[in-house]
Amino acid sequence: MFMCSSPNVVPRWLQVMLTEKFYNACLIHQEEKKNEKNIYCLDCSISLCPHCVSPHASHRLLQIRRYVYHDIIRMDDAAKLIDCSSIQFYRTNGAKVIFINQRPIPKKCSSSNICRTCTRSLQDPYKFCSLSCKVSHLVKTFGSLSGYLVECNTMPPLSDSGLDDSLMTPDSVLEPSGSNRTSSGSGGYIGIDCKTALACTATTEVVRKKRTGVITFRPSCRPACSPVSEISGSLMNRRKGTPHRAPLH
Repeated sequence: MFMCSSPNVVPRWLQVMLTEKFYNACLIHQEEKKNEKNIYCLDCSISLCPHCVSPHASHRLLQIRRYVYHDIIRMDDAAKLIDCSSIQFYRTNGAKVIFINQRPIPKKCSSSNICRTCTRSLQDPYKFCSLSCKVSHLVKTFGSLSGYLVECNTMPPLSDSGLDDSLMTPDSVLEPSGSNRTSSGSGGYIGIDCKTALACTATTEVVRKKRTGVITFRPSCRPACSPVSEISGSLMNRRKGTPHRAPLH
């Protein structure tokens, strides 16, 4: 996790963004729909919900998106503020995105190329898994972000952000950079933890519909490094038990 430094080293807008808890419900607009705080005002260093935007319309606003409970931002937007080179990026809906903060590190997947800060497995030739990891490394190594911050006076309007929805569900496609897949597929593709397993292993989940009792099957996507026994066990647990028949008369 990113550790706050002196404002003289890391500007306040960046400190707050790397430590902010986005997607919490807005306390001011609790009764409104879509009141998640998923917009960040760079000028005021606060998170906003869509209903809070009007007073900040002339400010530099950054839309925060989410993938499986982890905050991401468009790389094009981040690059207007700070040098994002060497950060592992991913693609969704044709746009490049990067994670804001580091994520839990898998125990079983490994790679010869790892993040310089958190040792997470990366594709070559990247050095950092997230924006916070690069910032932490620069501060620790050089003592400042001098030469990496970009002077930015304006940001693109939120309506021109280029993505369809600010909230990406596990059904969204998130592909590692360098992937040959297109973003037209479906399923939670996120082959980012194991260098030798950049694709997902398709399995089948048994789904029992409520009321009708009909059993259907749907494909699900699991990381290729998941143990086969774990997948088999989860399927066995879903099987129907032994039926009990009424006695014959």
